[in-house]
Amino acid sequence: MRDIVEGDLLWQPSPHDIENANLTRYMTWLKSHIGREFADYQDLWRWSVTDIDAFWASLWDYFDIIASEPYTAVVAERGMPGARWFPGAKLNYAENFFRQQTGDHPALYYQAESGPLTEISWQTLHNQTTRLAQALRAMGVERGDRVVAYPPKLP
Repeated sequence: MRDIVEGDLLWQPSPHDIENANLTRYMTWLKSHIGREFADYQDLWRWSVTDIDAFWASLWDYFDIIASEPYTAVVAERGMPGARWFPGAKLNYAENFFRQQTGDHPALYYQAESGPLTEISWQTLHNQTTRLAQALRAMGVERGDRVVAYPPKLP
């Protein structure tokens, strides 16, 4: 077996993979919506760590996050750990998570060590999430309450 040394390129995406990558779609959106153009990934990365507010605000806009109340800043209390991201924003995670993903397309793939590959569709995941939310409400869980679960490694 050959040792891997620093500097060895382990994998490189094909031009087709690059053209169809989510990151490429985001970079195209940046150019058309806010006029930012990047030569390559390193250029985008450099912007993401030097202009943190603009980078994360662009992601909020790119993903068209739905919020009932807008954020007042991108990041407050910048110390890590402990930074507060998008303070003031109020949103429903489930609404944003499920809004563009529906139907019988796979949302999750699961395979136990000794079992077959199992797919869970977006519709099934949405139905299970809805049932869990209803059960929590029936138990008296309200906005602001914290719920902790220690579930098995099963879908």
